[in-house]
Amino acid sequence: MKKLMMWLGLGPDEAYEGYESRGDEPVLRGPLSSTEFAEARAVAETGGTVSPLHTRTKVSRSVRTLPAEPTGTVRPLQPAVTAKPTTVSPTSFDDVQQMADRFMAKQPVIVNLQGVEADLSRRIIDFASGVCYGGLGQMERITHQVYLMTPSDVEVSEEDRRRLAD
Repeated sequence: MKKLMMWLGLGPDEAYEGYESRGDEPVLRGPLSSTEFAEARAVAETGGTVSPLHTRTKVSRSVRTLPAEPTGTVRPLQPAVTAKPTTVSPTSFDDVQQMADRFMAKQPVIVNLQGVEADLSRRIIDFASGVCYGGLGQMERITHQVYLMTPSDVEVSEEDRRRLAD
């Protein structure tokens, strides 16, 4: 704790006895070149008079500011693509690669998990939902153990949705 207080400058005054007070030296402000700095330091050390230095501001004549112009350009969003879904019926977890590849190729995927054991079905659903989340798509349940993975900017037609529900 004492080290922290000393580091912050909150220690007793005896700790600072070895330091010289620099309060009587002039404080130089503004940008100085090395020659100006040396001259000012020499004058300060000899006790001579110090003349104030003026800050030099250089303005580039080649740069000028232009007023902002409103562009007013509004670009429409790309319309959603309608695509026919592909059906995948995985029998092992090794089959999910095909499912993810088709989804990443912007093709809707129907995942049919009917007849798959419960633990494997849960793992495949978890993987598929992660792929949908990472690809900014969506996943919805069509019927018992049948899911539809739809990539972003892709729509499945109402006719295909009705056919899937049957």
